[in-house]
Amino acid sequence: MNTTVFSFGLILAAYLLGSLSGSLLLGKLRGVDIRTQGSGNAGGTNAFRTQGAKFALGVIVIDIGKGALAAWLGLRLAQGPHAAWLPCATAFAASIGHVWPVWHGFRGGKGAATVVGGVLMLWPAAVPILLAVWLCGLILTGYVGLSTILAGISLVVLALTTHADAIRLVFAVAVAVLLLFTHRANLARLRAGTESRFEKARLLHRLARRT
Repeated sequence: MNTTVFSFGLILAAYLLGSLSGSLLLGKLRGVDIRTQGSGNAGGTNAFRTQGAKFALGVIVIDIGKGALAAWLGLRLAQGPHAAWLPCATAFAASIGHVWPVWHGFRGGKGAATVVGGVLMLWPAAVPILLAVWLCGLILTGYVGLSTILAGISLVVLALTTHADAIRLVFAVAVAVLLLFTHRANLARLRAGTESRFEKARLLHRLARRT
């Protein structure tokens, strides 16, 4: 088989894999569609807020897992001249599938967990940094969306400061742009002062109020 055809077929398969939304699949077992509840987003945060921690944990495991599997398929099956960039392409395609899932009417989540799964396979050393930035943002501000955006931007900063190759840099920029786009409503609510805050996560603020 022509390696170009094979490569684009693999990217399509990764997109279809990414289209399997954890929250919507588990929601069918429970008889709910979380897109009709809370923020209307088919992601882990809305799953946690509307269905509880156990449900959200299952969602996150599925969504991270499909991103990791898509990246692994790219690493394992890449051939010929496409071998260098294909793993990043399959990981990103899975994230696109999560955001615009063909199986669920192109209404999915925001892609963060699936991105983490891809990065876990392609750039495991970056994952602790992403999580640290995300946690710091959450503890300081209480805004999940803002923290996710900052984590995405930190991947670009990491690629630049470590002199990563061009493929990894392009992947980092693509991820950051995707997360900015999918969280554009969060940014609009932040500007309007109406964004929901996870107050329990603002540990420093809570400690300051006690002292």
